Amino acid sequence: MLLIGEALIGEEPELAHVDIIIGDKNGPAGQAFATGFTQLSAGHTPLLSVIRPNLLTKPATLIIPKVTVQNMEDAARIFGPAQTAVSRAVADAMDDGVIPKEQAEDLVVVASVFIHPEARDYDRIYRYNYGATKLAVQRAMESFPDVDTVLKEKDRTMHPVMGFNVTRLWDPPYLQVAIDIPDMEFVRKVLDQVPISDHIIIEAGTPLIKRYGLDVIQQMRKARPNAFIVADLKTLDTGNLEARMVADATADAVVISGLAPISTMEKAIEEAKKTGIYAYIDMLNVPDPVKVLKELSIKPDIVELHRAIDEENLAHAWGSISEMKKVIPKLLVAVAGGIAKLEKDAATVSDACTAGADIVVVGRAITKAKDVRLAAEVCLEDLQKAEIDQYRVMTDF
Repeated sequence: MLLIGEALIGEEPELAHVDIIIGDKNGPAGQAFATGFTQLSAGHTPLLSVIRPNLLTKPATLIIPKVTVQNMEDAARIFGPAQTAVSRAVADAMDDGVIPKEQAEDLVVVASVFIHPEARDYDRIYRYNYGATKLAVQRAMESFPDVDTVLKEKDRTMHPVMGFNVTRLWDPPYLQVAIDIPDMEFVRKVLDQVPISDHIIIEAGTPLIKRYGLDVIQQMRKARPNAFIVADLKTLDTGNLEARMVADATADAVVISGLAPISTMEKAIEEAKKTGIYAYIDMLNVPDPVKVLKELSIKPDIVELHRAIDEENLAHAWGSISEMKKVIPKLLVAVAGGIAKLEKDAATVSDACTAGADIVVVGRAITKAKDVRLAAEVCLEDLQKAEIDQYRVMTDF
């Protein structure tokens, strides 16, 4: 048996992060226990976990400090409140039946414990490490999280130490605000006025990138650090190179032309997946988008059904949305071109959503509006999608 658990509890600087392995003495966990106990490392000396001197916890537990112990003050924190907390938590887990009592002599626990160098409050150090250890043990014994939980949660939140958010598109529909006016001052004004929402995507349009290059992405990122930003390159050649350039510029998605050779699209999509960004295929002027999707050996994340500005007098071609989703079940479909304009018979955001769109791209109907914020808010309201609650306690699922 080899089980793995992890938990983070508390507030800085006393917060506790505990990683554990639990397993048989005669298995890999026992080997790790013995190796850690006998092969010491400067500043990370393992210690047996005791409830108090002369009272070893059961199952036997080895504590390994994650942060380098540099002086006696650091040592006191790990040998005092943290050690006691881990010991009691393991013993209490056995008392509660989480760890079977009859296995107390057959199992060992290895606990990797984080103590912040600036932690001072011993009471909090104890309580947080107790809670984190007990939760980590329970999670290990229950094999938490299961695969379905991982797949559900992976795109919903970010690690708090990162200090910024990498937005993922897990809650459609979204409003994509296309900024294609090649004027940086205009871009800044639009970004200042577009409301902050988890259901807004910011697009750096092709004319904008042609004038300023991909450096414009980083300027947009300064104004909207947590936004999902799309770089509309309409890539036609050197697919892997351009996808890598977009990722390096900190954009979240690259737009590839559906008119590009199949090999170019495949290389761009593959590179996008390597770098963790989304791959759009823009089907502008593509007569049969479904056929293109079927020919691709590696599939895009998003397909954009795009009616050109010069063809806005023509009807929207949204009838293939359901067919495309049969080809790629997880596909997101974006629609663009003349949406949300005020002219009679113009398509609205709600029309696009009703047709099956996951992303509705709106450009100058928002960016050139007299009141940019109001125009964007009207489109957001048409999505009929509640804002995501970003305040989530890390131990809650």
